[in-house]
Amino acid sequence: VQLQASGGGSVQAGGSLTLSCAASGRTFSRQTIAWFRQAPGKEREFVAAEFRSYGRTYYADSVKGRFTISRDNAKNTVYLIMNSLRPEDTAVYYCATDPSIILSSVRMSQAYEYWGQGTQVTVSS
Repeated sequence: VQLQASGGGSVQAGGSLTLSCAASGRTFSRQTIAWFRQAPGKEREFVAAEFRSYGRTYYADSVKGRFTISRDNAKNTVYLIMNSLRPEDTAVYYCATDPSIILSSVRMSQAYEYWGQGTQVTVSS
C-alpha cells in the first residue's frame, strides 16, 4: 500500500489545519491507521490512531481535545483535523498503517510497516 500525505502548511497559533492521507494499492478500511510527527532534533512521536475500523481512537495527551482522527473509507483516505494549534505542534507529520497492528502497539512507530512521505506543519506564535 502507498500512502500520500498532504495538507500541511504554516499557520499562526490558535489556527487549524486538516491533514489528509490517501492510500492506494490496497484498501485500508479494516486496518489501523495512525499519525505520527517528528520535530527537528526529536524522535518521532505518536499523535493519533484509529484501531482497525472499530471506531476506537487513541490520542497523545498533548493533542487530546484539539486533534481528531477520522477516515473516509469510500475515498480510502484518513484525516487529521487539527485545531487550536500551538508552536510545539510544529513538525513533519506522517501517516502510517499496517494490517497486523495489535491494540497494545498502536502508539509504537516501529510496529507500522507502511508510511507516507510526511507533510510539514509550522505553527508560529
